[in-house]
Amino acid sequence: MRNQDDKTRIATRMTETIEKFQQEAEIKTFDLKHRKTIAKNMGKYRQSVAAGMNQYTDHELARSRASYLKSTAMLNLDKYLMEWEQKFTAKGGRVVWAGNAEEALFAIGAIMKTANARLVVKSKSMTSEEIHLNEFLEERGIEPFETDLGEYIVQLAGQKPYHIVTPAMHMSKEDVSALFHKELGTEENASPEELTMIARRIMREKYTEAEVGITGGNFLIADIGGVAVTENEGNARLTMAFPKIHIALVGIEKMIPSIQDVDLFWPLLATSGTGQQVTVYNTILTGPRQEEEVDGPEEMYVILLDNGRSKLLADPEKRQALNCIRCGACLNACPVYKNIGGHTYQTVYSGPIGSVISPQYLGLEQYKHLSYASSLCGGCSSVCPVRIDIHNILLLNRKQSVEENLGSTREKLGFQLWKKAMLNRKLMNIGGSRLKQWVLELLFKNSWSKRRKEPILAPQSFNEMWKKRKR
Repeated sequence: MRNQDDKTRIATRMTETIEKFQQEAEIKTFDLKHRKTIAKNMGKYRQSVAAGMNQYTDHELARSRASYLKSTAMLNLDKYLMEWEQKFTAKGGRVVWAGNAEEALFAIGAIMKTANARLVVKSKSMTSEEIHLNEFLEERGIEPFETDLGEYIVQLAGQKPYHIVTPAMHMSKEDVSALFHKELGTEENASPEELTMIARRIMREKYTEAEVGITGGNFLIADIGGVAVTENEGNARLTMAFPKIHIALVGIEKMIPSIQDVDLFWPLLATSGTGQQVTVYNTILTGPRQEEEVDGPEEMYVILLDNGRSKLLADPEKRQALNCIRCGACLNACPVYKNIGGHTYQTVYSGPIGSVISPQYLGLEQYKHLSYASSLCGGCSSVCPVRIDIHNILLLNRKQSVEENLGSTREKLGFQLWKKAMLNRKLMNIGGSRLKQWVLELLFKNSWSKRRKEPILAPQSFNEMWKKRKR
């Protein structure tokens, strides 16, 4: 009985998630203001990325090398993780292995309690969004303060990040000015420069008051036991330097074999993400402050998060998705993302790569629809700096959902009828074009035809025309 109840609850959640996705997708697709803002912001990125590619004499070779190195790291992840931990702990760092979000949050909660923390400064970290860290801290009376400007803006707005690289991409400068005026009492129509300086002044106070600083990590470097953090604002460095305790929350898939590989990955990440030759601030940490060092945290923890990654690693057809370096290039290339927007996905990781990994991390039964939210144009795969075959993995996710019998009753019935009709020419010819037109209008009246013209069938099918010609 319990199993049947569980199946019913899963089916209900799946239906609710899909319906919400479809509703949000329709609203955003036909929101002209949203589309105008995204088109403008993404247009700037396309120009910058095109210019940034000029630094490469052979970009395709760089992509191939990066793909090989990341695949090597994933195939030998157990070895590299152990090597990394040995090097990191040798310099006084502490490592927490978290199998899921709950274990990661438990460890962070214990550190907060020991530090008697009341304020935490955070640099941009999608992994912290993945485990819902801010909500966890707020429930315990601890203030999480986002120091990345884009993250700070969406935090002020009470929203989640819209984009992997640019959290506030969906907001125009007028939107941000109005938000600051409402929440911070700034002048109406303040310039972006004025708003940035106001945010910086607020942040500087928070850095000196916070007991704990939390960052993510762009790469784990096996041979030196390092955590590489790349950014453009300097906020991550201040987050690591001022508080006495630094926590880096990093997914286990961020591993690269050697520090020699950084000179390949840093430029690839920057160019694919923002069009820069390299981001402004690039830092490698190998532990807490050493005796001869003048700044840095007294204690440093790295929480290595699994949370579904090992499951994906065990799938040889899909494991290349773990090679992702979170550059956001696939989002900027995706025609679906450009129309429906990042929040519609209802997951931390949106766009094509999110449609690949979110169903694997969160459960295919509830998020399988994301793998269908794609035109399969291949644009995402063509721009990926580590050559992830994204559009084909989306097809594999779809195949898996069918094999696991996760389709709705209506969907299964529809395909059964379609198959029966396609295999029987007489059934296809019943009623002629008028009946078929009526069926099409009935089927699509609440979806395609709500905002578009119905497809008009030809008066005669090819089969009918061929018979007539033979006669």
